[in-house]
Amino acid sequence: METTVQLQRLFEEFLKEDEKFTAGNAAAGTRARKALAEISKSVKTRRNEITAEKNARKEAKAAK
Repeated sequence: METTVQLQRLFEEFLKEDEKFTAGNAAAGTRARKALAEISKSVKTRRNEITAEKNARKEAKAAK
């Protein structure tokens, strides 16, 4: 759940910086790209968490 909250926070940060960039602030473009890179890392982490939980559920079900 922590990763999901982090993803939401990072996406909100990206949207804020992207809006500034669209308005003409070039430095905000760098910050927006950084936020996207962090989102990418968090997405990979969450995917791994989901896979691990899915496999654990499958093993628990098979053990019954």
